[in-house]
Amino acid sequence: MRRVARSIAAVAVLAFSLHAAADARFVVVTHAPDADPFWNVVKSGIRDAEKDFGVSADYRNPPNGDLADMTRLLEQAGARHYDGVATTIADLDVVARPVKAIVARGVPVITFNSGTAKQSESLGALMHIGQPEYEAGKEAGQRAKAAGVKSFLCVNNNVTNPESFERCRGFAEAIGADFKKATLDSGNDPIEVENKVFATLHERPGTQAVLALGPTSAAPALRAVQKLRLTGKIYFATFDLTPEVDQAIQAGTVAFAIDQQPYLQGYIPIALLAIMKRDNNRDVSKACATLAADPKFKGHLETYGLTPHFGPAGVDTGPGFVTRENVRTVEKYAGQYR
Repeated sequence: MRRVARSIAAVAVLAFSLHAAADARFVVVTHAPDADPFWNVVKSGIRDAEKDFGVSADYRNPPNGDLADMTRLLEQAGARHYDGVATTIADLDVVARPVKAIVARGVPVITFNSGTAKQSESLGALMHIGQPEYEAGKEAGQRAKAAGVKSFLCVNNNVTNPESFERCRGFAEAIGADFKKATLDSGNDPIEVENKVFATLHERPGTQAVLALGPTSAAPALRAVQKLRLTGKIYFATFDLTPEVDQAIQAGTVAFAIDQQPYLQGYIPIALLAIMKRDNNRDVSKACATLAADPKFKGHLETYGLTPHFGPAGVDTGPGFVTRENVRTVEKYAGQYR
């Protein structure tokens, strides 16, 4: 009889645990403007995590990338009694107050994409998931240095995010250049980006390379390079993937794209929050181990060719490099899962 009772109790606990996860509602708050296609891949990861773990996740962002709007979204998230919050650290000083207020209410927070593990810890978040930006820029710069590059133009379409400059700084230090002089505030309007890149390269004819910080700046920068008849003559690299970037890599006009695997940045925070909610345990290392062994998650990794790196301070999703040699293995998923 006692064995039966224990079995019934165990089933009841399991049922409660699964129900708790199924009822969980999370929110993702980012700094991303609506126009940036990078975030479509993040959203694909969020949707798959919702399905796999039976939870719901609201996505909130400032349409124009205004960080004051992001602050208000975080304040609203804190007032709506979510079971967990995933947010980017667009600017530590800007997000610190609302994120710390959410943590103080006992709500688990995971940071991702923009920011660092150290910044995440200072906010009281459980962990950080993303790409170390300086290291990514430096590895990209080392590749460019090996090709003989000593000067470059860093086309930054996201200057409101301080971490974006770390990409330029890493690249500059790798090739021995001054990143401040090399960095261009391009804005996000395609015509404006194209005109600014055209004018800058025209004024600096000795520039050997262009580093775009995302597809929003890469596509119009490529058009400027073409108008200047520098296609194939100037070393061109970009962060992140779109079908247009893939085509340029195949054509040889883009040397490589730095892939931070945005699908993972959407999937992993929601999956970990769901696991911790379900298991009633905020031990991040245990949650990561559970996720790493999850069959559905492993299936996504295999299907899309993704490689997260679980570590003690968080999960690194990049940098990875997509070149002419491997672009065909990821091109069919570009813009949705890669």
